[in-house]
Amino acid sequence: MTQLGRLLVEEGMLESGQLEQALARQQETGGKLGSTLVQLGFLTEEALYYFLAVQLGLEYAVPTEIAPEVLRLVPASAARKYSVVPYRGDTGSVTLLSTDPTDPRYLTLREDLLLPTSVEIRFCVSTESCIQALLDRHYPAAPGRSGAGPAEDSSKDLAEQQLNPEDLLGGDGDFDAGTGQAEELYDENKVDDAPVIRLVNSIISSAVAKGASDIHLNPFEKSMVTRLRVDGVLLTQPEAPPKYRRAIVSRLKVMAKLDIMEKRKPQDGRIKIKVQGKTIDLRVATLPSIYGENVVMRILDQESLQLDLGRLGFEPAELEAYLEAIHKPYGMVLHTGPTGSGKTTTLYSALSTINDPAKNIMTLEDPVEYSLPGVVQCQVNLESGLDFSMGLRANMRQDPNVIMVGEIRDGETADIAVKAALTGHLVLSTLHTNNAPATVMRLVDMGIDPMYLGSSLLIVVAQRLIRRVCEACKEPYEPDEDELLKLRLKRGDLEGHHCHRGKGCKACGGSGYKGRVALYEIMRVTPRVEEAIYARVDLNDLTETCIAEGMSTLRMVAVQKWKAGVTSRDEVLAVTAQD
Repeated sequence: MTQLGRLLVEEGMLESGQLEQALARQQETGGKLGSTLVQLGFLTEEALYYFLAVQLGLEYAVPTEIAPEVLRLVPASAARKYSVVPYRGDTGSVTLLSTDPTDPRYLTLREDLLLPTSVEIRFCVSTESCIQALLDRHYPAAPGRSGAGPAEDSSKDLAEQQLNPEDLLGGDGDFDAGTGQAEELYDENKVDDAPVIRLVNSIISSAVAKGASDIHLNPFEKSMVTRLRVDGVLLTQPEAPPKYRRAIVSRLKVMAKLDIMEKRKPQDGRIKIKVQGKTIDLRVATLPSIYGENVVMRILDQESLQLDLGRLGFEPAELEAYLEAIHKPYGMVLHTGPTGSGKTTTLYSALSTINDPAKNIMTLEDPVEYSLPGVVQCQVNLESGLDFSMGLRANMRQDPNVIMVGEIRDGETADIAVKAALTGHLVLSTLHTNNAPATVMRLVDMGIDPMYLGSSLLIVVAQRLIRRVCEACKEPYEPDEDELLKLRLKRGDLEGHHCHRGKGCKACGGSGYKGRVALYEIMRVTPRVEEAIYARVDLNDLTETCIAEGMSTLRMVAVQKWKAGVTSRDEVLAVTAQD
């Protein structure tokens, strides 16, 4: 058993029977063990070479393009002779892409590269297909010229060459401000014979086509279940072949730049992929379970982001109150609701509405989900110590007019945010509470003085997403007495309204629902509400005061949507159960 084979078996990436089969095939055909494992479908090429990179403590990369300035660092003859491609370079070092940095042939590499001894040669592990594609593209062997290519003038001393740092990122992708690294753009239509790569691309493509917000890959004893969250509901998809379970996870971890060797700790990463002609961001999170790693991917589609407040579901009076609050020069606007209730979309829409070159608008997020032109967006990085409280302090020193804090999680962040709102800044943020009045109680529990809180708060918005009745199969119906009783309504309350329900059709997949609409509970901090906050009244009294001042609870708003034929009774009861 080779050292590579033994390590792969020890790490659970390969079964001993598969290794024996690969060794037997290798003896018959020759070649390298790694290539044989890939040909047999036991490992993806990416997983194999990423594993080698981790073992050697080197960087792993699969770029699709190399800058011309970098290509000139290596003569075409040497690139093809040693199967290496220059990846990065400066006056002191050159980084080469290689499938095997331990190859003994590299002992004579410096001589053929015509490099001075002062220049350090470094290696970066890449796949065999990637390097071959780059060689064919950038170092084609022309007739009558052995290995002649674009890099024949690279005998110049590196110190004489003017290199553009922007061309040395080493990949055909986008620069991710959150990580400071070049981000590779994957393409679902890229031709690849590896079944696992085709399978992963198919899962992602299907999720985007169905309008899913999340992809769940759940490992069980004998299977891996794929589920898509569509309109807030998880839908089970056809299972992937059991033999590809580990390979699917490895492929996703390679794409997300995660450590495929680490299976005992949660990991977070990001994938950028081109699907159906548009670029999609995937936020990837892995979690160890008893049967393997559970993977969840949040789908972020920049092109489908709705930034028009008027189309998010606000009632006219609610929208007027909200617009009045976000156009004020200082104070605090808070959003509350569970994960996936649309808080981030509403906040981004608010920032887009008030975006003005005359204003310095800054955000602090974890993570930055969408890019907003004209807004300075910062990402929390707990590994470097940049949490919400530290980031908010730093933002305050940047002379901002508007600050958006992704989430208030602790008393320190809450205290800084309230003080910022009191000292001439407009602060927008989120908390996790069940309704708008409960937000006040939560902040007081965090240690915020009610006197400061009442003076700083402008408006609190609780929100949920409720499913729409499918327009293609909706039909009017007359609610029975049981429905009215559950919603605490009388028959006369429906006068002039027409309730609808979905029969189920091909357009909605038989569910009777298609798309979602937001519900907003708007709590304006009027003088009377402010006095109630100062007096530290209990939650029930504060809620009654807010209703008396014009607040419609989530249940009230949902019932109005039902009476208007937008949603169903079941959705009203499910989404506003706390009311």
